[in-house]
Amino acid sequence: MWARRASSGGSATGSTACSADREPHRVSPAPGRFVSLEGGEGVGKSTQVRALAAALRARGKEVIETREPGGSPGAEAIRKLLLEGAGDRWTPEAEALLFAAARADHVARTIRPAMERGAWVVCDRFLDSSIAYQGGADGLGDEAIRSLHAVGSRGLLPDRTLLLALPEQEAAAREAARDAGKPDRFGARDTAYHSAVGQTFRRLADADAARWRIVDATGAAEAVTARLIDALADLL
Repeated sequence: MWARRASSGGSATGSTACSADREPHRVSPAPGRFVSLEGGEGVGKSTQVRALAAALRARGKEVIETREPGGSPGAEAIRKLLLEGAGDRWTPEAEALLFAAARADHVARTIRPAMERGAWVVCDRFLDSSIAYQGGADGLGDEAIRSLHAVGSRGLLPDRTLLLALPEQEAAAREAARDAGKPDRFGARDTAYHSAVGQTFRRLADADAARWRIVDATGAAEAVTARLIDALADLL
């Protein structure tokens, strides 16, 4: 299931896409920092967004907690369209366009303003989820998703993307307990689909070690949060 909640807090420094045919690069840093948490279903992203934001606030940072799809009034309206209804409600192409539209509004109304005032933004999913789900598992390809992002969000990338890594069986058990038999349109998809999502995330992380950190999500939540803070040490 996709991120469950968004709340406010503080800033971020993002990177920007220079073209749709290669990985975007930072061009003009804002005063804040932008951190995204990624991973498949049931790995604990929403829990860790809240915990990481609290840990950063304890270090004196202003922090905005947010999520995708969502994070602004317009994006939250699109979220309902994406997560509710039958599994075949949208084609992969339509889903990709809806996610890009939601992200464009989220970036313009929530993320960039926070960055510009020097806050940290901690986001439950961002562009890389679209690449993993629609680009990878649905077969649209990385560049189709990046092209939409270059137009809609001017290619903004996080300063750091934290990939929460959890064995598939443990993640599936957590997801089942959380959803109580009522997964959303994405959580309801089959094991092969979610395996393809996970493989795409790993490929993205391996291809961009400067931005990505793979974080062990096993064990107590507090231990996972400590690992996330360690993975941000060079930005603090």
